[in-house]
Amino acid sequence: MDSCRRVVATPTWLCYIAQDFAALAFVRAKEVALPLPGHSRGLWDWAQDIGRLHVSETAGISTGIAARYATAVFDLAREGKAIKALESDVATLEAAMAESADLRTLLTSPLYSREEQSGAISAVAKKMKLSDTTSNVLALLASKRRLFVLPQLLAVLQDMLSEERGEVTAEVTTAKKLTKAQADKLAKTLKAQVGKSVTIKETVDESIIGGLIVKVGSKMIDTSIASKLNALQNTMKEVG
Repeated sequence: MDSCRRVVATPTWLCYIAQDFAALAFVRAKEVALPLPGHSRGLWDWAQDIGRLHVSETAGISTGIAARYATAVFDLAREGKAIKALESDVATLEAAMAESADLRTLLTSPLYSREEQSGAISAVAKKMKLSDTTSNVLALLASKRRLFVLPQLLAVLQDMLSEERGEVTAEVTTAKKLTKAQADKLAKTLKAQVGKSVTIKETVDESIIGGLIVKVGSKMIDTSIASKLNALQNTMKEVG
């Protein structure tokens, strides 16, 4: 184990990845629920010792970390026949992050100590009445200074849950919030295109002016007015 630590400790990002694999190996060796920090020794201690991940790390690494944790959490929920509880937890956390600037700051600010983050996120989980599995993974993320990956973690879980239901998630950006009738019509149109039920995940961004930006998997359709104006501007430059 010491020789492995020396190998991964030089390239910082490799160290981070090794740290998370160690923690997840510990998670996967769990009995029923994700372990709370300090409940065991061995791999956990090694994972705690090897490096730190800062908010400035690349989005690619953050997404990779989130995907590994999401897989562990989803497997636990499936094994415990708690998929419905996980769906509820994900929806609750996503709504809270959208509504609370304080929560978003808690997740990303380096000004909070490890202990402060751990205490605050535990209080949040208790108040939201999250399941034990979700509460424990939040505590694990806080103890390892990984709370900033929570948005990506929830996004990966949403995709996994949609696949479990035989659905796909469409990320839709609009200039103003869709009405229920508009959202239902869009979902029906997309279902005809992809052949599966579609769940709309909407983001409002006034800067696109009008139209829609729709992303389903690796495919994206951009009918926003802002995009059309940019295309027109580029065409005018070429003509000029």
